[in-house]
Amino acid sequence: MEGLFARRIVGVETEYGITAVPADPNVKLTVDEIARYLFRPIVARYNSSNIFTLNGSRLYLDVGSHPEIATAECDSLTQVLNYDRAGDRMVDDLARSAEQALGADGIDAKVFLFKNNVDSVGNSYGCHENYLVGRHLPLRTLGKLLLPFMVTRQLICGAGMIGRATGTFQPGFLMSQRADQVWEGISSATTRSRPIINTRDEPHGDSERFRRMHVIVGDSNMSEPTFALKVGSTMLVLEMIEAGVSLPDFELDNPIAHIRDIARDITGSTLLTLKDGGTVTALEVQEATLAAAQAWVEERPDEGTPTEELRRVVDLWARQLDAIRTQDFSLVDREIDWVIKYTLLNRYRERLGEEWNNPKLAQIDLAFHDFRPGRGLFPLLQSKGLAQRWTTDEEIEAAILEPPTTTRAHLRGRFLRHAERLGAPVTADWVHLKVNAPEPQLIELNDPFAAVDKRVDGLLDYMDAHAGDYGDDA
Repeated sequence: MEGLFARRIVGVETEYGITAVPADPNVKLTVDEIARYLFRPIVARYNSSNIFTLNGSRLYLDVGSHPEIATAECDSLTQVLNYDRAGDRMVDDLARSAEQALGADGIDAKVFLFKNNVDSVGNSYGCHENYLVGRHLPLRTLGKLLLPFMVTRQLICGAGMIGRATGTFQPGFLMSQRADQVWEGISSATTRSRPIINTRDEPHGDSERFRRMHVIVGDSNMSEPTFALKVGSTMLVLEMIEAGVSLPDFELDNPIAHIRDIARDITGSTLLTLKDGGTVTALEVQEATLAAAQAWVEERPDEGTPTEELRRVVDLWARQLDAIRTQDFSLVDREIDWVIKYTLLNRYRERLGEEWNNPKLAQIDLAFHDFRPGRGLFPLLQSKGLAQRWTTDEEIEAAILEPPTTTRAHLRGRFLRHAERLGAPVTADWVHLKVNAPEPQLIELNDPFAAVDKRVDGLLDYMDAHAGDYGDDA
């Protein structure tokens, strides 16, 4: 199966919403001011708001004053989940420091962090997925095969939200927060005209061997099982395409035409027009893709993500589609984000006797995405056993401290930790490691699968040899 990446490099980029509420209503803090407080310890330590952390991930302040974490390169499903959740906890630590710094400046304020994708006025920020694929498969060909799955994937892994009245749509529940924010199937844009799959060619590796498929249609997930289903199902579909598995022909006439309708139809019965003139429902696309994945998981090479774990993905996928078909959401009401939220909001809506545009429901919708322990609604549900886990706190804590041991991130983490211990001036990005003094030493790491490289050992030796040149901090 040449060209098949059963062991695949994958990563997730998460932008967080931030705000602060001062105890004194006369005190106003802009988002830019809050972001500066949030990143103050990072800037003080590294003289930059764009760094690579010791666990191999990238932490930076993105456009719009959104903190963002791009996970280290991972090569299995639970591994990328652990590093995604490690990112949440790292940003939470920054929020705690920001509250202390505000207090030291005489401002009593609470800092809030939200892992969602749309703010109160409709601005969108993303959760982008990155999947390594082979250069031999043209991205547009890959995209054509993937788009039917991607357009309908919100049925199984959307985060859910209360949508405002827009165009012909009335206020109501949406399964996906990003569905209203994308306008094309495949393009090189990211903000001007957001596509489902971005074609910008930045492989972060050997460009003759690798391509990075950048997916920007997905929601930020609070539920660990939903995250695992989102990424795991996509990995399985990519494997099947690479292996030449015959997938159902659902090439869409206009891939983007019905994404908003699908988001508002929890029955999955939205009709999609096929290029050959036929029609298929969103649920039927997912059911046919699941059937192929159920067969594939029994014959795939047991590499990267263990096949046993991918069977868990397929099981959850099947139960979610059964829930949609039967409308019996008790099958997944502790595992799927949008189902958990929909059930919760409906309970309050019935109690209030109100429509979807009630402000109290909007408060619950937002509180669901506040992931700070002791603050947010979802952490409370999880602590009460009303939201199931996929991983453990111990694994997440380990991911905060150390990079993955199985990918290039291991080399980056070793390099950065060694430099920090010696006080050596260094620079790092996804591909390059550089010791800046006394004489620049630069290497390029083009294989994201490689966790061992003698050249990195050479850089560590170089820093050791010149430790005396790095001043009092060495």
